[in-house]
Amino acid sequence: MTLVLDRVGKKVGAQTYIDDVSLSLERGSLNVLLGATLAGKTSLMRLMAGLDAPTSGRVVIDGKDVTGWPVQRRSVAMVYQQFINYPSLSVYENIASPLRVARLPAAEIEARVKDAARLLKLEPYLDRKPLNLSGGQQQRTAIARALVKRADLVLLDEPLANLDYKLREELREELPRVFAASGAIFVYATTEPQEALLLGGNTATLFEGRVTQFGVTPQVYRQPKDLTSARVFSDPPLNTLTARKSGATVALSTGGEARAAGAFAAVPDGEYTVGFRAHHLGFEPLGGDALSIPATVSVSEITGSESFIHLDSGERRFVALVPGVKRFEPGASVTAYLDPRHLFLFDEAGRLVASDLPKAA
Repeated sequence: MTLVLDRVGKKVGAQTYIDDVSLSLERGSLNVLLGATLAGKTSLMRLMAGLDAPTSGRVVIDGKDVTGWPVQRRSVAMVYQQFINYPSLSVYENIASPLRVARLPAAEIEARVKDAARLLKLEPYLDRKPLNLSGGQQQRTAIARALVKRADLVLLDEPLANLDYKLREELREELPRVFAASGAIFVYATTEPQEALLLGGNTATLFEGRVTQFGVTPQVYRQPKDLTSARVFSDPPLNTLTARKSGATVALSTGGEARAAGAFAAVPDGEYTVGFRAHHLGFEPLGGDALSIPATVSVSEITGSESFIHLDSGERRFVALVPGVKRFEPGASVTAYLDPRHLFLFDEAGRLVASDLPKAA
């Protein structure tokens, strides 16, 4: 199965939910929709499923235009952020419920339920009711019920958002294995860049109803095509400043000059927006062609294994993510350092014009 969205749009009154989106998804692929809340992830999934009809464009499955087809005519399953299980039914019966509705033979129902339970490690819990399960086990049950249908398209709308950290990490590790074993087209919506990186596959970055970039996940992360895509795929938020290159020298909006090395060496003279992620900003002198940024500490957040240092430099605010415990007093004057190989350069239109990041992401 191939699912193609051909310049799909969705408007309700004057409100645009999806704006001219084109995507092509192949059988056996995992595709992450990454974007902030209200970026359009759920709206796009509903168009894929046939729960809503687009106001422009086409939805094409295996070369056939299915734009007007309702969800009942499509081979689709969906898992939501909230666990949706029948509390009065056992785990076994929850998983089997769509197969019973489809009136499949008892032997086939038995085989499919056991296969799904094995895949999602639910075999010890088949006789339990959902309320006697942990949150992760309840979400596994919901996912198993979607998989057991053997749908060609499986949509997962932030399925781990309501789980605690440990359960989320556990399921994040398991899901790529489950997806690979299924062979369906999987579409997974998330607000978290880290989750997209952990899942792998392909990622579409969404902003205000538009897909700004789509491709293999590590490539989209390391080579965002524009400033918007880079911001969507950065958490903590992407740090930015402006810089002007003149010959062999770069002047930063935060003050000071440096030699035009790294990404700067590949661009003509002019003004650029410099983007860099929090883990590439540090406090140890780098020497050579490093960019130095004088700043004042706003707050230090220590998580144990790493520290987030919030900085003010003129009118700019930055976040540095450094390993271990790094504590600065609020108001302390510091100098932060940035390797010019670890940055993106965007032109006045916000398009990526240079980056050395793939060498050290």
